[in-house]
Amino acid sequence: MAEVLFYERPVPLNRTEHKDLRLKPVPNVKFAMNAHSVPLTGAEFGIAARDHLIVFAGNSIEDAGPVALLGLRLNENLYVDTEGKWAPNVYVPAFVRRYPFVLAEKPAGQEGDDFTVFLDEQYEGFNADEGERLFKEDGTDTELLTNAVGFLGEFQQNVARTKWFMKQLLKNELLVPRNVRLQKDGKDGQEGKAINLNGLFVVDEEKLRKLDEKATYELMREGVLGWVYAHLLSLSNIDRLAFRLSEREIAEEASDGPKN
Repeated sequence: MAEVLFYERPVPLNRTEHKDLRLKPVPNVKFAMNAHSVPLTGAEFGIAARDHLIVFAGNSIEDAGPVALLGLRLNENLYVDTEGKWAPNVYVPAFVRRYPFVLAEKPAGQEGDDFTVFLDEQYEGFNADEGERLFKEDGTDTELLTNAVGFLGEFQQNVARTKWFMKQLLKNELLVPRNVRLQKDGKDGQEGKAINLNGLFVVDEEKLRKLDEKATYELMREGVLGWVYAHLLSLSNIDRLAFRLSEREIAEEASDGPKN
């Protein structure tokens, strides 16, 4: 997963250096405005499928991972408006919600836990005067930090489970390439600009139906068979993305039009 996405200046959380650090609420997600996709864990598929197109992206099938497709143009998140507000009543992936904290794997040879907590010092919510403290006066974690680290741990567990899920898809050869082409309508009946999305993979329904009983049972036993169907159901959300893009383009044209 693209762990450094969003993070401009990630540094390890340090009880000494960050003993006075506070986190104030910031009513926007401007950091995610340019993310046209974000990694998604399998545990999120069920709820994410209501709003998002869930596909598998990568340079090859072997390194593909699940993502929520958030835009159809490079560096554009269609679920975040110009003010940095996420669209109301639309699922926000855990990858976004964990910011400005992240768990990063320690270099080989370092002692202690396999992962350490990092934070983005560049995040506008961090300061020394406003908001909730990360550490109490005695140096122990505040409830805010405890909850944040707990969320990171849960997220990392879901990442590990998702990696196992991906191995099963590969082992059973269930993924196939899918290129998405959207043909936009032009003005005066002319053909508009085409949008091509490459490097995407989806589960092949025919191969899924032919999956042998043992493999099907294993997916069912591990509770991930539903993930496959949530992914397949989500594919119709390409229409929602296309509609959001059309709305965005209309707004762009209006803002570029004649001014009074």
